[in-house]
Amino acid sequence: MHARWTRRLGWLALAIPAFAHAQIDLTTLDRDMAGPRTQVLVLGTVHLSELPKDFDPKSLDPLLDSLAGFKPEIITIEAIGGEQCDLAARHPGVYGADYCAATDAAKAATGLDIPAAIAAIDKTFADWPAQPEPAQRRHLAALFLAANERASAYVQWLQLPQTERRAGDGLDDALATLLQQTETRNNEDFRIAARLAARLGLQRVYPVDDHTGDNARITDVKAFGQSVEQAWKAGRTEKLDAMEKQEKSLSQARDLLPLYRFINRPDNLWLRAEINAGATMRAASPQRYPQIWVSGWEIRNLRMVANIHQTFRERPGARVLSIVGVSHKPWFDSWLGQMQGVEIVDAEKWLE
Repeated sequence: MHARWTRRLGWLALAIPAFAHAQIDLTTLDRDMAGPRTQVLVLGTVHLSELPKDFDPKSLDPLLDSLAGFKPEIITIEAIGGEQCDLAARHPGVYGADYCAATDAAKAATGLDIPAAIAAIDKTFADWPAQPEPAQRRHLAALFLAANERASAYVQWLQLPQTERRAGDGLDDALATLLQQTETRNNEDFRIAARLAARLGLQRVYPVDDHTGDNARITDVKAFGQSVEQAWKAGRTEKLDAMEKQEKSLSQARDLLPLYRFINRPDNLWLRAEINAGATMRAASPQRYPQIWVSGWEIRNLRMVANIHQTFRERPGARVLSIVGVSHKPWFDSWLGQMQGVEIVDAEKWLE
């Protein structure tokens, strides 16, 4: 009896570790799925606010033409949505008092706080006509501003005839002025995403950024930042320096499509991923600050990817364009590509 159980336990001791370390490949579960796969194109972007002061928005026209050819039905942006802004406002001790832009002016004009504005937007879309009247667009723009989603408000503003871009229907003078000023802001959410959405007749863009997981609770914030910066400095290579030099040169051109083609190349994406995570994980620190930073970086990317997935949850087979800072693209491509029914579109193909 004892010998028999000893032999069984010995067999289990050998079998369990093998089973415990086995990884199950989930990426092929959708091989026989019904219907088309969701097509996701992740566009890595520079932050337009960092381009030279003489930046001409027309330099983005060739890029917009290329992206329009993809015909996205959903566009996501690297911005914080109203729900998370409302969450942060309720926990200032965790996220700070200036986590999101203030919505005081929009609340004064509409009488709505963020949750009420989000509910009003949902109700409005439930009965949204195929051909909205200018008054309906102005009203919806006001709701988006109250919900802290300026880029979507701008999408509505851009689809108004020039003579209808004025106050009224919930947009008071202050909000109308805010949207007029948005036209001059060098931000990819407005210059690329909102313009493209309006051009394609979409009604909004979707903010998917998320900082709830990367706000590490560090006592010495200055030392934390210095440790991470030192890790990046130590990890720099001649290839990275050459890439950044070429990127700077391309950013000064009158046509920015070559810049976007360059920064979205796989070899250049790898250089960014290596400095962000590889070099940082190798850096030694008594407090493990660099490794803590990478954990926050990956949590942020995971939650952003989940937020993107949520935008097409009820629309399997949709064409999705995700516009995000180029350093995020490798993580987006990798993790979105593992999801069931999702196919990652080669960005280089649409930037040719």
